[in-house]
Amino acid sequence: MKGPIRFAKRALRRLRLAQGGLALTEFALTAPLLTLLGMGGLELSNYALINLRINQAASHIADNASRIGESSNLSALRIYEADIQDLFIGVRLHSGLGSDFYEHGRVVLSSLEQNADGGQWIHWQRCMGKKNAASAYGEQGKGSTGTGFSGMGPSGNEIQAGSGEAVMFVEIAYDYQPLVSLDMVKPFTSNRTITAQSAFIVRGNRDLAKLYTLSTPAPTWSCEKFDEV
Repeated sequence: MKGPIRFAKRALRRLRLAQGGLALTEFALTAPLLTLLGMGGLELSNYALINLRINQAASHIADNASRIGESSNLSALRIYEADIQDLFIGVRLHSGLGSDFYEHGRVVLSSLEQNADGGQWIHWQRCMGKKNAASAYGEQGKGSTGTGFSGMGPSGNEIQAGSGEAVMFVEIAYDYQPLVSLDMVKPFTSNRTITAQSAFIVRGNRDLAKLYTLSTPAPTWSCEKFDEV
């Protein structure tokens, strides 16, 4: 009996001292966790970057929409449907998202003005993108009469247009497209839709009567359409 017992003890001692496969075993145990953490960090960084780009795109549209218009020394600036089309095309390039921007997103550009009663009024509204998302504050024509419409923006902090002014108000909704899996960012957000808003007062003296068309009419990107440029 002593022989087998002695052999077993020597075998256990050699096994305890053997470390040749220790590093490989540790790597095999930790690799899945490290890979998961790495992909999660990459996904979260990308989500933050897309958030930044969407917010920058909203500011870009509102800022440029407040500036555009046909120059004239004799009359107020006119804004054309073609100007809106150029604006929408430009932001697709500026956003850095390419075709994904309108494939999975929606831009709503509203002209907030005062009506004849001194109330707030969404005079016109233009949209672009395949995502089914409407303005959070109403459609074109809302507030055309009376003073019941308080403006656009968070309740209690609505943005309002002054007399003879227009505010270009932009809303963007975009469905985040994950690099790996949306589950990677769910601990930080439960909503894959990224939203952004921005507003700028129109610079200079603009003709607020309507959106004009050229002799060769450009497409009217009304909010009944769900398409991309």
